[in-house]
Amino acid sequence: MTRVSLMGMEVDRVDEREAVETILDAREHDRGGVVLTPNLEHLSSFRTSPEVRAAFDEAELVVADGMPLVWASRLQRTPLPGRVAGSDLIWSLSEAAAERGRSVFLLGGNPGAAERAADVLRDRAPGLDVAGTACPRLGDGADDDAVLDATAARLARARPDLVYVGLPMRKTFHAVARLRAAAPRSWFLGLGQSLSFVAGDARRAPALMRRAGLEWTWRLAQEPRRLWRRYLVDGLPCAAVLFAGALRERATGAMRS
Repeated sequence: MTRVSLMGMEVDRVDEREAVETILDAREHDRGGVVLTPNLEHLSSFRTSPEVRAAFDEAELVVADGMPLVWASRLQRTPLPGRVAGSDLIWSLSEAAAERGRSVFLLGGNPGAAERAADVLRDRAPGLDVAGTACPRLGDGADDDAVLDATAARLARARPDLVYVGLPMRKTFHAVARLRAAAPRSWFLGLGQSLSFVAGDARRAPALMRRAGLEWTWRLAQEPRRLWRRYLVDGLPCAAVLFAGALRERATGAMRS
């Protein structure tokens, strides 16, 4: 499996089917890991935060959730097969896990979202073994350690094959770093808002907008106060830097050839 470098972030050159097979085949060999699904927000933080950079560098599988990453890879002539969105991967991986008799643990989301999402996934993937759900309330205080210790104890008892983590980016990195020791053979997937989508707490953009790379405009329209800075202040400048870097890489590659 090869990787594509985008502004220093190494992204695996796999499509959604290959990502599912990579995860479950590794689990068949008793290996765990971490899957991260970067978009422009992650890439922007990757450039400035050592913590974020370390999380991506250490992940076993990194797949492009954001379409700008796919476009940039094509622009620099190292094309990724396509977008592998966490909100799509949760469906295909759950169906494949059910077929292989693998278990999942749902972690995060709003209160009650993980339980509702578990019911929906069981309906979509008959026979899916849901090993447990949890909604740890993580803030920025000392209580986080106690919350994560309790969650780790639950994971150690449940021993799930897959852990879907539906927390904000930095909380995901912090939680996974703490929880992996409790379930070293599990695969932890940072899936952002996917549990809320599955549970019906939030609506995804129409398929046409997703294919066109305009899902961010849909989310911005839904939550302008919360997301305007993420997309307009941080995201757009990061996209400009990303595409400029892709053009430079393309020119450098042409000179080498």
